[in-house]
Amino acid sequence: MTTTTAGSAGAARGFAADTRWRTRDIIVTAIIGVAFGVAFVALNAAWSILSGAAPLGVFLIYGGWLVPAVLAPIIVRKPGAALYAELVAAGVSTLLGSPWGPDVLLSGFVQGAAAELVFAFTLYRAWSLPVIAIAAVASAAAAWIHDWAVWYPDYAVDVQVARGIAMAISAVVIAGFGSVALARSLRRAGVLEGFPG
Repeated sequence: MTTTTAGSAGAARGFAADTRWRTRDIIVTAIIGVAFGVAFVALNAAWSILSGAAPLGVFLIYGGWLVPAVLAPIIVRKPGAALYAELVAAGVSTLLGSPWGPDVLLSGFVQGAAAELVFAFTLYRAWSLPVIAIAAVASAAAAWIHDWAVWYPDYAVDVQVARGIAMAISAVVIAGFGSVALARSLRRAGVLEGFPG
């Protein structure tokens, strides 16, 4: 699946992608961050319940925390959207009492920055499903490294690898495919008037 927009069509002819932030871009990206920061409360609770029952399987829900870093760029298609949305979500999650405390801000930073690098590599011109999936996996990889260093330094290497594979799968399915599906639904509902579609 390839999403074609005026911006991407222009890029194919050699024009630069539109990287100027409008007020609506700032507001919509912030709304995405706040909405998911609130949703993280439920995700945090699910993590607490599932981590005891399925210590490795619980990483299959990790992609939920990566959605802002993928969804916001899909919608606004501007440099910094992944990082901005993920940091807002992390900030809201921290304020609402995340069990991981202020480290959520660092985690949000590395997740958003990793996705941002993938979109930047395409010069914010390519919005195909493979690019979106790679951005989601990059975000998961950054989270995997962060969590290894901060939360799981004593885990065996084979467990770390299994954890990373579960996170990558979750990233593609939830953050990648899920963000694409959500963006399509919002466009069909007419919520994203004035955004590339």
